[in-house]
Amino acid sequence: MPLTTFSPELLAPAGDMSRLDAVLRYGADAVYLGGTEMNLRAGAAGFTPEALGTALAKARRCGARVYCCVNALPYEHQLETVRATLKRLAQPFSCNQQTLEPHWRDDTLPDTTENSIDGLIIADPGVLRMARRIAPHIPVHMSTQANTANSESAAFWRDMGASRLNLARELGAADIRAIMRAVPDVEYETFVHGAMCLAVSGRCLLSAWMNDRPANLGQCTHPCRFDYRTAGLAASDAEPDHAGIELDVEERTRAGAPAWTVTQDSGWSHIWSPHDLCLVRYLRWFAVQGVAALKIEGRMKTAGYAAQVVDVYRTAVDDLAAGRFRPALYMRELCNTATRPLSSGFFLPRGRRRTWQAASSGHRLPLVARTGRRLSAGSWEMAVLAPWQCDRPVEILVPGLKRPLLEPQHCRVENHRGETARQVHPGTSAILHCDHPDLAPGLFLRACT
Repeated sequence: MPLTTFSPELLAPAGDMSRLDAVLRYGADAVYLGGTEMNLRAGAAGFTPEALGTALAKARRCGARVYCCVNALPYEHQLETVRATLKRLAQPFSCNQQTLEPHWRDDTLPDTTENSIDGLIIADPGVLRMARRIAPHIPVHMSTQANTANSESAAFWRDMGASRLNLARELGAADIRAIMRAVPDVEYETFVHGAMCLAVSGRCLLSAWMNDRPANLGQCTHPCRFDYRTAGLAASDAEPDHAGIELDVEERTRAGAPAWTVTQDSGWSHIWSPHDLCLVRYLRWFAVQGVAALKIEGRMKTAGYAAQVVDVYRTAVDDLAAGRFRPALYMRELCNTATRPLSSGFFLPRGRRRTWQAASSGHRLPLVARTGRRLSAGSWEMAVLAPWQCDRPVEILVPGLKRPLLEPQHCRVENHRGETARQVHPGTSAILHCDHPDLAPGLFLRACT
C-alpha cells in the first residue's frame, strides 16, 4: 500500500541552462530561476528574455513549471529596474522550436511556441504590490526571505494576493504544522535540502560587511563558508581563564590580511561553518501535512550536484507513492554529493536533531562525464567533467537511482583528437563508443570505488 496518497511538487534550482537541463532530466516537477537582475543569485548567469523563452519551452516538454525569482530587497533607486523586470515577465515568451536540442522524450509534446511563467518568487512587500498591479495574472510565491514564521504573517501574505508561501527556514515541524492548520487556504513550500545561512531566513549582513557585497541584493560572497586559519595570537592580560586573548584569522584567498580578530573574553570563542540541510528521511511527514512543494537549494551549485540531489528526492517521492521508502540508499547518495555535514536543521526539536557526515574528499565519487548527442548507433558525444580513467568502470546515473556499471571492456573512448584514450581530461570533449541500453542524452557518468 502507498505510504501517502499526496505527492508534493519537487522544486529544483536552475542557475543556468545547463543546470536547467540537468534537473529536468532527473525529474524535477518545477524549477526556479532568475533573470539577469533583481534576484538573489547575482553570481549565477541567470536567463535573458531570449533564454527564458527557451527555458520555458524545455520545461513544457517535460511537463514542468517555471517560477522566476524577483526576490531581491531593493532600495528606492532600484524600483525602476524592478518595474521593468516585472513588465518583461508579464509578457509571454516565444521560442523557435527549431532551435531546441533533441530531447529524450517522445515527440508527442505540447505546443511550446508561446509561454508564460508559472509564478513570481518575491520577498519584498513593495515588489509584491508592484507585481499585483503589473502582472496580476501571474501567481505570487513568497520567498523564504519574507521570513513567514507565524500564522498572522501567513494570513497577511495571503490577503495581499500571494498564492504560495515558502516558510522560514528556522521553523520546526510543530511550527509548520500549526501555521498550515491556522491558515489552510494557501499553498506552503519548504526547503528540504541545501545550504543553510547563518542568518534569519537568509537575510545576512556578513558579506556586505566584509566584502561590500550585500546578500539581500543577490551578491553574497558566502564568507561564512570560506576557509580560515589563525594568523596571529596576542594576550593582553594573562588571566587564569585566558580572557583577553586575541586571535587573528585570515581567509585562504587573501592570506596575510586578517579577515577579522576573534577576542576570547569569556573562555570560549567560535568560528563556524554551517551544515547543509537534509530532510529526505522526513518526506512522508511533509506529504501527510499536505506541503505543496519541496524545495532544493542550489542555483549556484554545479549541474552534476543538482542532478544527483534531484534524482534522490525524485526517487524518494516516487517511492512514497509506491509504498516503499529506502532512507539508507538516499543518504548514501546525498552524503557522496555533500562537502560538509548534513543536518536536520531546525526541523526536529533540539534534543532530537541529527547530523550525517559527508563523504571525505578522498572517498567522494566524482562525476567524470555527461552524455551529449547520440552521434550514431553506439556512439555518444561526451563532455568530460573530471579526470576519467578510461580503463576503469564507471556508473551511469540513470534516473530513479539506478546505477548500472559501464565496464571498460565493453566500450571505447576517443579523445578530441580522435585517438583511443586511456585517460581524458576535464574541460575537453570525447566520444564514447558503447551500446549500453541505459545510455541516453543528458546523463552523468560517475567513477566507482
